[in-house]
Amino acid sequence: MDTANKNKTAIHEFFVQFLQQKEQYETRITATYLEDIRKHIEPEFRLNMTELHTIACIGEQEPINVTSIAERINLSKGNTSKITNKLLKAGWVRKAQLNDNKKEVYFRLTPVGKKLFAAHDELHTKEKQRMYEFLERYNESELEFIKRLFGDMVDFYR
Repeated sequence: MDTANKNKTAIHEFFVQFLQQKEQYETRITATYLEDIRKHIEPEFRLNMTELHTIACIGEQEPINVTSIAERINLSKGNTSKITNKLLKAGWVRKAQLNDNKKEVYFRLTPVGKKLFAAHDELHTKEKQRMYEFLERYNESELEFIKRLFGDMVDFYR
């Protein structure tokens, strides 16, 4: 096997290892994170990551309707409607109507929803900082290549 093929094989093996380790890491961090989030909510309510991302979407875009939420987080309108109803029942979001459109229902966060949103935002900030610290080991040209590589990978998996 020539050097190029050996490198391709090694890259593929590292990529598979990376995906497995990333999944394990996300499982650990999600469990820890959801446990921290539970401090802000009533014990009888359970919150999963999709519901939390819905809260984040509402917090970033409020007021926002079901259709826009579904488009932004890539869910069906039916699923999004179920999630927003659960969030309403739990008291994390509230319905609102705009003055110029009384027919359309929009969502806003309640004070408890804003706490969940802030906790979610803090996790993303920590993860972003962790990535920035990791990338400090690379010089400018290496960072340019990594950026190109990940952009190409996004396109590859579309």
